[in-house]
Amino acid sequence: MEEIVVGIDVGTTKICTLVGRVEDDKSIRILGVGIEPSEGIRKGVIVDLAAATQAITRSVKKAESTSGLEITSALVSIAGAHVSSVNSRGAAAVNGNVIEQFDLDHAMEQARAVAIPHDREIIHVIQRGFSVDGQDGIRNAQGMHGYRLEVEAHIITASAATVDNLRHCVGAGGVKIKEFVLNPLASGEAVLTEQERQMGVAVCDIGGGTADLAIYVNGDVWHTMVLAVGGNHITQDIAHGLHLPFAQAEEVKKQQGHAVRGEVGSEEYFSIRPFGEDRPVQINRQELAEIIEARVAEIFSLIMQEIKRSGYDGLLPAGIVLTGGTSALTGIGRVANAVLGLPVRTAQPERLSGLVDRLKSPAYSTGVGLLQWAVSMQDQDAGIGRSRRKKGETRMDFGFIKKIVGRILP
Repeated sequence: MEEIVVGIDVGTTKICTLVGRVEDDKSIRILGVGIEPSEGIRKGVIVDLAAATQAITRSVKKAESTSGLEITSALVSIAGAHVSSVNSRGAAAVNGNVIEQFDLDHAMEQARAVAIPHDREIIHVIQRGFSVDGQDGIRNAQGMHGYRLEVEAHIITASAATVDNLRHCVGAGGVKIKEFVLNPLASGEAVLTEQERQMGVAVCDIGGGTADLAIYVNGDVWHTMVLAVGGNHITQDIAHGLHLPFAQAEEVKKQQGHAVRGEVGSEEYFSIRPFGEDRPVQINRQELAEIIEARVAEIFSLIMQEIKRSGYDGLLPAGIVLTGGTSALTGIGRVANAVLGLPVRTAQPERLSGLVDRLKSPAYSTGVGLLQWAVSMQDQDAGIGRSRRKKGETRMDFGFIKKIVGRILP
């Protein structure tokens, strides 16, 4: 049976639904694409249920139409400043001296047993590494001999009300959510190399309303954070500085924008028609770049503060990988390098086939990453790595993602 995977990236500026088929070499052939402007979503959070539901439903219907498949379930991205994370340790005594799956599950359960407020919902419980009888740095402890097993886990939570609102909007379109996936984790699946994960790297997905950060060390996720700043803040600065409507300011940013004032010629001009003007006026591109550079530098200053706060700023020899729609802004990598003092590269989805013309952009890393997340979940051994548990369950379910199936329309 063909393996079909579906992802819905619910962003501040767009909704992107992707339907993919997993090929024999684990690459993904895109069968369906549904891209719609976001409505009712601000800084990654739903602020208008009806508008958000309609936008998500339109996106899903477009993907169904292009793929010829009915979408009944999907992985869905989640972001917003309401997301937070904590690290926790769990331990289990090993019966029989050989570590079995039960011992791994038990240790993860202990790590998960941290005090979570009733208004929070656990999105991910991610193992960062095992320790057996005090020996650290073990990636997979199953089958090893020992008496005491310890696991360090990274637990990501989100506002329960916000999650329920997103679940309602997607469900109203007839789609069951298989799993929520934090934006930077999905993007990391699409743009990071295994070597970068092992060396130590940060992936930063800068979208319209949020900048989403995930730090990987020794192949595992060590820290995650969502900042409520993004490309829309740059657009608002342009709109304010040049007296333009937001939509026109967004076009100016995309077509004329540059993040480094010093790399724009002083004699470069373009024409726009601001508020209150009867005819177009000439705007100096250096003045535009000055507006953009100030805000971009501020965004990366906030990201630098977060990296330092995590304590892992000295563990990132592979630097930072930028993705998300705002990372396509000309010159943004050079500002990031200057502010962060780290190697910087901008990345977009690779190894795709099928309907990929619109997806060859950093803006679609999260959507593609959702599909690749599903594939990696299918490939992982039970009990290892990225897991999600609903409130009230009595046991972790590591097999929930075995299938994400679309039925052929009659």
